[in-house]
Amino acid sequence: MAAFASSYLLLQLVLLISLFYFGSAARSLAETSDQTQQPILFQYHNGPLLTGKFSINLIWYGKFKPSQRAIVSDFITSLSTSSPSTNQPSVATWWKSIEKYYHLSNAKKTSSLSLSLGNQILDESYSLGKSLSVGEHIKQLAAKGGQSNAINVVLTSSDVLIDGFCSSKCGTHGSSKSSFIRGKSSKFAYIWVGNSETQCPGQCAWPFHQPIYGPQSPPLVAPNNDVGLDGMIINLAGLLAGTVTNPFGNGFYQGPKEAPLEAASACPGVYAKGAYPGYAGDLLVDATTGASYNANGLNGKKYLLPALFDPSTSSCSTLV
Repeated sequence: MAAFASSYLLLQLVLLISLFYFGSAARSLAETSDQTQQPILFQYHNGPLLTGKFSINLIWYGKFKPSQRAIVSDFITSLSTSSPSTNQPSVATWWKSIEKYYHLSNAKKTSSLSLSLGNQILDESYSLGKSLSVGEHIKQLAAKGGQSNAINVVLTSSDVLIDGFCSSKCGTHGSSKSSFIRGKSSKFAYIWVGNSETQCPGQCAWPFHQPIYGPQSPPLVAPNNDVGLDGMIINLAGLLAGTVTNPFGNGFYQGPKEAPLEAASACPGVYAKGAYPGYAGDLLVDATTGASYNANGLNGKKYLLPALFDPSTSSCSTLV
């Protein structure tokens, strides 16, 4: 009987120690989880933003129709508030929200950026072939544009293969050293965006194509009736916002410098209020074509533009 009582007391002691151990472990895990899940702040890293008057030069690599080139050139021209669309919401209104970054970066000194459409360079002969690398070939193509107060945009056609395209990115932006101008060498900004129509529209042209993974919903009608080009506009718009606010890797971004979340990439898949995974949000719909959009541009163009992170409210801001 005494042995039974002793065993019973020992069992209770073991259970008590176990409960204490697991309770402590659970608290420790919860505390660790809270620490790891806390959002990384969207920060300014004290580097320069693009300021002054900049030309956006377009380098067309591969075959593009004139109507396709007009979709992009009209978008670039629509960014300027000096020629705003009379129809709202507009591309110019979307772009104007970028000014908040400039106010936060230098509260004592007013700085601004003015963009205009520069030169357009056609390379329809695939001078570097149809299989390119971002690190070498894209920089080489970008250097064909102006290298002073310029953003050079390389647009590759749907039959051009780029390393990492579709598997990890739909485009990218960066900077490169320019040639010596007036005895000085400086940096110029560049952007690359690929046409995903035949390679991966589910990844790089959503919501105008069925997504490859995640919640499945019917694709929306593209506002310019071109899934590939309308997808390129989404990616170009987002990369342009990242380029001017984080041109050299030390501007505004969130997370690691090697894979930063920037003004637009911090709000993935958000295009209007009410957005959630698999749903772009409550967009405007053209009564005639049934196309979904959220911004009006020049020459009657309509566009779908990504939400931009608002640094003053720490939230994603949409036009509609």
